[in-house]
Amino acid sequence: MDLSDRKKKILRAVIESYVQNAEPVGSKAVAQWAHLDVSSATIRNEMAELSELGYLEQPHTSAGRVPSAKGYRLYVNELMDDYKLSLQETQRINAALHQKMKALDKVIDEAGRMAAKLTQYPAFALAAAPEKLTLRRFDLLPVDQNSFIAVVMTDSNVVRNKLFRMEHAPAEAELQMLGTLLNTGFAGLTLAQLGPELARVSQHANQGTYELIEMVVSFAAEVLDELQKREVHTAGIANLLEHPEYQSLEKAQSLMSFLADESFTPLPATAAPTAMTNIVIGPENVNEALKDSSVVMASYDMGGGMRGLIGVVGPTRMDYAKISARLSYLAQGLAQLVSQGQLPPGGEPEKPKS
Repeated sequence: MDLSDRKKKILRAVIESYVQNAEPVGSKAVAQWAHLDVSSATIRNEMAELSELGYLEQPHTSAGRVPSAKGYRLYVNELMDDYKLSLQETQRINAALHQKMKALDKVIDEAGRMAAKLTQYPAFALAAAPEKLTLRRFDLLPVDQNSFIAVVMTDSNVVRNKLFRMEHAPAEAELQMLGTLLNTGFAGLTLAQLGPELARVSQHANQGTYELIEMVVSFAAEVLDELQKREVHTAGIANLLEHPEYQSLEKAQSLMSFLADESFTPLPATAAPTAMTNIVIGPENVNEALKDSSVVMASYDMGGGMRGLIGVVGPTRMDYAKISARLSYLAQGLAQLVSQGQLPPGGEPEKPKS
């Protein structure tokens, strides 16, 4: 059912008033907020219909209304204005990037800290490789009679190498033959496929050849495993206590414990970050601990097939436009800093989507 323009104005007024004041919203406040030239009785009737349709909720019989997850979703998809960052906000984010991003190996951890500081919500950051990362190529290079170098390239163009030392290293011709065997049998395989293929090879190759293949394939498996790990960094968890929704110690403690857990992940294991800012509201979250909270996320390109993801967790009463704009700008800055060492100019951030 499509809502009338007046119902949409009322829903928007309830949400924006509730976001700002954290108090149930009555008809008088709606009339003032939305500048509607209708009676309070008419507004009450419209709010009652919005409640019946699931867009609003009434926490107490005599209280005003508050938005439901369904109401927030309609607001984010259709009613929310884009938020344009002020010059002061862009300067603040750029200053934080300049001060913090001294070493790329600290990008993920510092990104989470910056997101928490900029939004005043608990924040998380992680890096994720493509879900089906595969091996593209093997190269074996002689060094001396006691060592050789194995070079592994993935389909995301990540290259890793390792020096292998042994009593008698293979000669150059033997290394070329081994490289051909590896590229024929293991190129194009995922981490899960390496073990079965290695077992098959063990039934046909001689002992010496198999031991060399196993050494290199084990190294390749370590590379894929490292790239596919999603190490989550959290920051600003105590920020939850600054919001009225988490004044209840029991409710705050439950969510804080969840965010502090090393196994915390904001996304299903099968989900990959997208290039846009995403908003997940209340029961849309797959994790039970997040059912009463919202998650706003933005991703950025880290190069080498890796994507960085930054996000915040907070109450469903969140200023989605402002938070998504700040995260989007921060993500753009991180992408440019990682790839070019430059910061983005001020301007319109990407529009968030569900």
